Amino acid sequence: MAVTKDMLIGEILQLDQNMAGVLMASGMHCVGCPSSQMESLEEAAMVHGIPADLLVARLNAYLQSVGK
Repeated sequence: MAVTKDMLIGEILQLDQNMAGVLMASGMHCVGCPSSQMESLEEAAMVHGIPADLLVARLNAYLQSVGK
């Protein structure tokens, strides 16, 4: 499965709990916040001033590296 900008943060974390580390390393430190679970990746990226496409690429690269 591939990550897309419209996926909710909660959905992304359900794919692999280690995705939280990828998000945090990219500057998104609110991953544990309950309200972030219902935000799309694109919405959360915009709030943090991070290009959504960059996050999508990093998350998908991680998934590829672990064979998911």
